[in-house]
Amino acid sequence: MRPLLLFTLSLFSVMANAELAETDWLSLLTAHDRKALESMPEISHDTVEGDGVFTNKGGLKQQDKKLPAVMYSSQTVAALNGKKIRIGGYPVPLESNAKGYSTLFFLVPYPGACIHVPPPPPNQLILVRYPRGIKLDDIYAPIWVSGTLKVEAVSNDMADAAYALDAAQVRLVEERDL
Repeated sequence: MRPLLLFTLSLFSVMANAELAETDWLSLLTAHDRKALESMPEISHDTVEGDGVFTNKGGLKQQDKKLPAVMYSSQTVAALNGKKIRIGGYPVPLESNAKGYSTLFFLVPYPGACIHVPPPPPNQLILVRYPRGIKLDDIYAPIWVSGTLKVEAVSNDMADAAYALDAAQVRLVEERDL
């Protein structure tokens, strides 16, 4: 009986340390929005931002009123509400603690989203709450975020997001992840 107990305990230990399967950013989109994004014409990045001069004062908020409606979509996937997920992305820091660790940030699907024209739609932005905080030396370094996803409309001066995540773990993507 003792070997079975040891096996069971070691199995629980492995399972406790195992990470969740990766959630793809496209799974945050409704079927309608996914189809609309896939059939959307190429967006021109032929702007001063494309030349390395960043004037987008709206942060992650959509500024171009001529874009297709899907670029403003806040439509969410209700089945994801309350689901534990792990998703990779790039941080846009909002708040830090006394140690300089980021405790509140937006997670975006691609690097530099806060300066790209156009930014991602609200249903491709996640507000991450991580009271423990993480040291973010480089916002272009990808991170993994694990925790409970919520369908929650968030709006501030920087962005509108359709999801929020109470993070249990945040870590930099490492070579072994690739």
